[in-house]
Amino acid sequence: MAFRTILTVTGPNTGDGDLNLAADLCNEIGAHLAVLVVAIAAPPPVGEYAAVVSGAWLEKRQADENLLKKRTADLSAFLAGRAPSADVCSDHPEAGWVDETIGRRARYADITVIGPELLANETLKSKAIEGVLFSSGKPLLLIPEGSRPTLKPKRVLIAWDAGLEASRAVRESVDMLPGSDEVHLVMVDPVEDDHGAEPGADAAAYLARHGVNVTVDRLPSLDRSVVEVLRRHALDIAADLMVMGAYGHSRLRERIFGGVTISMLDDPSMPILMAR
Repeated sequence: MAFRTILTVTGPNTGDGDLNLAADLCNEIGAHLAVLVVAIAAPPPVGEYAAVVSGAWLEKRQADENLLKKRTADLSAFLAGRAPSADVCSDHPEAGWVDETIGRRARYADITVIGPELLANETLKSKAIEGVLFSSGKPLLLIPEGSRPTLKPKRVLIAWDAGLEASRAVRESVDMLPGSDEVHLVMVDPVEDDHGAEPGADAAAYLARHGVNVTVDRLPSLDRSVVEVLRRHALDIAADLMVMGAYGHSRLRERIFGGVTISMLDDPSMPILMAR
């Protein structure tokens, strides 16, 4: 589908760099910019000292809410004229509900953009990524520091493993791919049982029917990690966007044993569109 609404997430004390990146993307494709300002609330005091600290907690919560309101108003003024259209809303959930809050808001956008400022905020970064991927049903675009994001990419690398998540990522990006000069469908150590008799052929045919200029690249790992192979190949073809599925395994398994998703999220080397 075409991207008509782009969501970005920011905090009450975050800079405006991510907003400028998101606004530029909106201008590039004529999309609406939605901004969600999130402040993580301290949990209410409990136990025998609750009565003693409740006054301080209420004062802190009120101060945070005042800061959140000011940031929301400032952003509304800041964004005036920077995108075709824009809206700003805010929320103040406790830590356990932040991912669900962000995911719920992301359901009303076509894609969520996470820029370098949010990526530097470890707490809000993880909540935003998990909220979008697990609670919205929509894709995510990661933009690391120093990269030049675009939703009209010229050279795209698709990390293909024939899984449901990769298929979803391809579907979410397929409308932008016909305008690309090169789209590389990349498989690392493909196995025929998973990919069919000719690995990548079915996926390439699907993309070609959408008018995509697609090349199938089957790469050996040669004792390197899948992430290393993908990053190296992205550099070799000068890709300006990587498309990949996220969390083909459970979050717990990936956190304990590692995985392609975790490695990419920990250190994205280029703009990455993820879907699940």
